[in-house]
Amino acid sequence: MSEALWRRMGYSRKVIEHFTNPRNVGVIEDADVTAKVGSVVCGDLIKLYLKVDDETEVIKDIKFESYGCASNIATTSILTEMVKGKTIGEAKRVSFKDIIRELGGLPKVKYHCAVLSKAGLDAAVLKYEVKKGRRKLDERAAKLLLKGVLDPASGLSVVEAGGIEELRVEGRRVYVKLRYKSGSREAEYVKESIEEAFSDLGVEVDVEAS
Repeated sequence: MSEALWRRMGYSRKVIEHFTNPRNVGVIEDADVTAKVGSVVCGDLIKLYLKVDDETEVIKDIKFESYGCASNIATTSILTEMVKGKTIGEAKRVSFKDIIRELGGLPKVKYHCAVLSKAGLDAAVLKYEVKKGRRKLDERAAKLLLKGVLDPASGLSVVEAGGIEELRVEGRRVYVKLRYKSGSREAEYVKESIEEAFSDLGVEVDVEAS
């Protein structure tokens, strides 16, 4: 597709540049935390890897893997550039609107890609803070991590879609009861995604379908 056609569709030159030449793509094998948000079933998925200096809380390295459209790749690419070398506190203040602004705009129908990229960063930062003892893993924190797990049917988070019947955090154990039918593909997919959402935290995750 030519640049002129991309431009007529409402994409800035910076979006095109980050889609065709994305930055910080790949895996950090010894990452402090990882965070996966989205779903291949719904069309967009991001996995972020963070390496943080514990003393200064500066993000020394950040990489990502992505499945999805041009905007999904571009928003995550620019996000990694925006937060690399910044402190955790500074990274937390980046909004999805900042991502869109940094790219020179996005078609409104693609704003959800910037929201998803921000959700991935939020999940990674939250996991880092919990892992380092800077934040308690309670029901509120657990619910925030579940925002990155999408309902296969609606594309909304399982929390927004009403897919969570019960959520409890008891010490190092997280219990989640789903509203999905036991044995269904939806239940198995959501269960796997929830277990990954709590990876790196050293907690037992017990997911039960209805």
